[in-house]
This record gives sequence, structure tokens and C-alpha cells, in this order.
Amino acid sequence: MAKPAQGTKYRGSICDFPDFDPSQDAETLYNAMKGFGSDKEAILELITSRSNRQRQEICQNYKSLYGKDLIADLNELDMLDIREIFRTKYEKSLYSMIKNDTSGEYKKALLKLCGGDDDAAGQFFPEAAQVAYQMWELSAVARVELKGTVHPAGDFNPDADAKALRKAMKGLGTDEDTIIDIIAHRSNAQRQQIRQTFKSHFGRDLMADLKSELSGDLARLILGLMMPPAHYDAKQLKKAMEGAGTDEKALIEILATRTNAEIQAINEAYKEDYHKSLEDALSSDTSGHFKRILISLATGNREEGGEDRERAREDAQEIADTSSGDKSSLETRFMMILCTRSYPHLRRVFQEFVKMTNYDVEHTIKKEMSGDVRDVFVAIVQSVKNKPLFFADKLYKSMKGAGTDEKTLTRIMVSRSEIDLLNIRREFIEKYDKSLHQATEGDTSGHFLKALLAICGGED
Repeated sequence: MAKPAQGTKYRGSICDFPDFDPSQDAETLYNAMKGFGSDKEAILELITSRSNRQRQEICQNYKSLYGKDLIADLNELDMLDIREIFRTKYEKSLYSMIKNDTSGEYKKALLKLCGGDDDAAGQFFPEAAQVAYQMWELSAVARVELKGTVHPAGDFNPDADAKALRKAMKGLGTDEDTIIDIIAHRSNAQRQQIRQTFKSHFGRDLMADLKSELSGDLARLILGLMMPPAHYDAKQLKKAMEGAGTDEKALIEILATRTNAEIQAINEAYKEDYHKSLEDALSSDTSGHFKRILISLATGNREEGGEDRERAREDAQEIADTSSGDKSSLETRFMMILCTRSYPHLRRVFQEFVKMTNYDVEHTIKKEMSGDVRDVFVAIVQSVKNKPLFFADKLYKSMKGAGTDEKTLTRIMVSRSEIDLLNIRREFIEKYDKSLHQATEGDTSGHFLKALLAICGGED
């Protein structure tokens, strides 16, 4: 396929592409998106050279061949990059092309995916830089009240709950409904009271009884709810480092998002439960810059003050200079700033970064770095920008496509249930046009589903 020369004007109203083969085009798009990185120019060239009718045929063939939604897969790409490539080639925005040459629900989905019109007047060029700057400005001034979905029961009676739980597990069979109704509707502090009362009444360990009566995903969820939060996080970190492989995504998700107080509590719980420091465990299970970043985060020593504008400009300059030094030096500079500065200060740093470079810092990280180092820095940036949205994205991905990542789904639902799960629900429906309740209902079943929906707390 011949590539248009740089600066070629897009002419509008694309005609049918000759020798059109929707199956071949679907395969080309799939191959361009799979694996590490993606061939954005190939994706863009194919989409812009097919007529609206042909694009819809490609979507249908993509679904038939791979059992996946093409629009959803395109959503995983760095759309700002694609928009810039399009504007450079055609001197027109991708948004304008979609608006003029598509129609119906397909048009609506593509416009939402595109995210912005680069022909719009802006303070910066490209317009994407202005959007990035405004997003950080909004993040800096937003005063969002974080709310969980699980609250202390108003008529709490630990004696009655302990007796009901014993009855649900006594004799033949297990009454899972009663177990879910009690444990999923009590706060963690109340569950600890129930656990103590259960032992004093019956001389039995409630955790041991639950473990013997329940199994699979439901057992992991209920036992997770019963653990104090710091001990639960410590256990998830331990499990992420057990066995032959390491679950880097779980390590990143926990260590990049917890507050100083939460990290310090996790360190104490880890030492108490496993007789080894979290730092030693991370040192023996990870390596290189990734290890250094995780250990830095695990100290729980992030600054907690407000922003310092002059220092923010200096910090932004420090990470904006990607041309000096080697990759290792750049990663070290990013680590020193992203792992130690306060969230309010980092928001100002990232605004200054956009002003200096015309790029969002997340874009630069993805371009300049790779692997686990890239992933942990992106997680920090996304958490600083909007932590509930970060978790909403994780939940969506845990239920997307064939199969469910029950471990991630359970870990987030348990750990955020009393902190910000209501905020996560709102971000989820805003971004994905379906509620967390609906997504969970469509992807899980049985008592595990019932327990998840109880924690979710309602339909939006």
C-alpha cells in the first residue's frame, strides 16, 4: 500500500478501496496491534483509506475471526500518537475525517475513541497538548470526596453475626448466602470483632472454618474481606512473589497506589506475617531499575506537602531532557521525582512538563521506556491524575475479552471497598458506558457474583 507523502491533504469522502478484502484487513489490524508496541502508521493508513461501508465490514470480520471488538482494541492504543501522525500527513484532524466520512453508532464510537479535534484553536500545538495541560489543571484543583461502598452496619451485633455464621457452616452443607450477607455488609473493623466473638463463643477460628467450608473464587473473596487491610495487601504482595514467576502487575498496582500510612502498615504486617522485611523480599525477587523503583515506593516516604512552583519547574526540566545521558540516567531521574514528590506537587510538575515539551508525561514515558519500568511509572502518573479511574481501567481489563482475571478483580474489589469503590464505579460507567454492576454480572456467576455485587453496592 503506497504511503501518502508528508503534508498530503486529506480530500474527504473516501471512495471504496479497490480489491477490498475485509478478512485480510482484519488480520492486518490484528497483527499491527498484537504483541509489544503497535504499528500505528499501518493502522492509521488502513483505516483512513477504506470507505465507511468497508470499515464496518472489517469490524464484523474482526469480531468473527478473533472474537474481539475492534473498537475496544483500538481503544487500547495511544490515540494522541495516532492523531499526531494523521495531522502531520494530511494537514487535517483525524476527528474531522471521522465526522465527515462515517455515520451512525460507528461514527459515535470512533469520535469517542478519537477523543478530541486537533483542528480546534488551542494555546499549544498540537491540540492534544492543550488537552493534557487542562487535564492536569483539573486534577490539581479537583476536590473529590472519596467514598467506599461498604460501610459499618448500623444495627451491628457481633454476637448474633457469630452465631449466624456458625450455624451457616455447621453440619452438612454450607449456607453461602448467609455468609455473604453478613461479611459483605460489615466494615472491616466489624469483621474483626465478629472474628474475636466467634472464637470466644465457640473456641474456633472463624478464618479456618471459612477456609474449610468455601472454595475457589468465593473463598478468596470472603477470606480477603476478613483480613485487616494491611495484612491483605501484604499477602497479595507475598503471593505476587511466590513460585516460579513474579506477578509484576500486582506489585505495581499495590505499591504505586497506596498512601505513606498504608505502605508503612503493609511493611509492619509483612514482617509480622512472614518474618522477613518487604524490602528484602522485593530485593530477592526483582532486579535492575524496576527493583530500585519498587523499593523506593515500599519505603512509604513520599513527601506530603503541597506544590512548590519553582521546584516544580526544575523537576519538570529534569525529566523533560530526554536527550542527555543514557536510558538508565533518564529512568533514575524519573524515579527520584515520581517516587518521592507529593501528589499535589507532581500534578504541577506534569503541567510544567506539558508546557516545556508539548507532550503529556505519560506519552513520553511510553515512548522512552519499556517493560516493567514503563508500567510502574505509568501507574504512578495515572494514580496521581485520577486514582479511581486507574482502578476502573484495571477492573475493565480484568473482565475484558475471553476469560476473567478473578485475582485482579477480587483484589481491587476487596482493597478499595471501604476507600473509593463508589468513585471507581462512577469513573467506570463514565468511560465504558456500562456500569461496574453490569460488567460484573456479565462476567461472573454463582455465589462469587452475589458477593461481588454486594461489595459493588448497587447499580448505576
